[in-house]
Amino acid sequence: MSSGSQQQRTQLLGELAQELRQLNGLSASFFRAAAARMGVTVTDMQVVESLASTGPMTAGQLAELTGLTTGAITGMLNRLEEAGLVQRERDPNDARRVIVRLATDNDQVRGLGSILDLVAKAWEQETARLGDEQIALIVEFLKRSNALARQEIRWLREAPEGKEGAYSAPLENVASGQLTVSGAAQLTVRASNVTSELYQARFEGTLPEVKAKDGVVAIRYPRRLWVLTAGQHSSAEVTLNAGIPWWITIKGGAAVVTAELGGLDLVGLEVKGGMSKVLLKLPVPSGVIPIRISGGASDIAVRRPAGVSARVHLKGWVSHFVFDEQTFSGLGSDVLLENPGYQAAASCYDIEVASSASMVSITAG
Repeated sequence: MSSGSQQQRTQLLGELAQELRQLNGLSASFFRAAAARMGVTVTDMQVVESLASTGPMTAGQLAELTGLTTGAITGMLNRLEEAGLVQRERDPNDARRVIVRLATDNDQVRGLGSILDLVAKAWEQETARLGDEQIALIVEFLKRSNALARQEIRWLREAPEGKEGAYSAPLENVASGQLTVSGAAQLTVRASNVTSELYQARFEGTLPEVKAKDGVVAIRYPRRLWVLTAGQHSSAEVTLNAGIPWWITIKGGAAVVTAELGGLDLVGLEVKGGMSKVLLKLPVPSGVIPIRISGGASDIAVRRPAGVSARVHLKGWVSHFVFDEQTFSGLGSDVLLENPGYQAAASCYDIEVASSASMVSITAG
């Protein structure tokens, strides 16, 4: 893509992001205006409009949509039912579920229907000049956007509360750990003798979903349409308890990954997905430790302690490759290199690079 085309695309994406933000703001203003006309709260209005547009829903589905707790949605439905706006009934197929329906014979609900009809007619006029393919493209975009919005609402509800983006979990009786990080723009992983905690983490920018159970720590950033988060950045700094063995998996989308793992009992490490820069500082191994890097990266640097043997299997194209004292240019795929004495070493690194990269260096010291 030429620089001119890239600039034009960047400008268009910026305009799209701006218009989408404005649409979100105007939608919120519409809800406030309609709620004031009906004499209800904005959240009440959201429930009524959702029932009008999608039909009957369960109380649980409404709680998920609004981001309210089960207790709060129950109180809201009590109020709306008392006002004659909704009706509740048992699901004939499952008596444990409560179905919420809009009370279509209510004057306020009919008034809302008139407002929504005006909006629908305005949209019909706008789309009348579009072809079927253009409308289908818009529908697909909106479906994906709505699915992502629902997913992020769930993440925001389920994510544990942390003080200023700080998270941790007690070590308790955990004998081994597993860390998985997905989608951080900038990620740093370290090891420390935090004897009472399994891990510590601090986040800046967009907060991820964080779960920790039975020694498994999963950190996942939402997969948003990037135009909606243009200019936003996310960084994560994770410190692992060096007293137990760890397997680490880092998944795609990160710009810079730095792992300073000195002192950690590393069982294995996998980096996959598109990256810009990957820097791995490995600890003294205990056994044959697999290191797997795949998915594409511009700059990959792996440094192991002095005197530790390694074998490297390149499965991608590398413009410039350094392996200890050896330097190569334009190295093709399926190349296997190893230190003298690797086969006899009881503790060493088995490194596989399946990425195509501009620069890969694997050195000791």
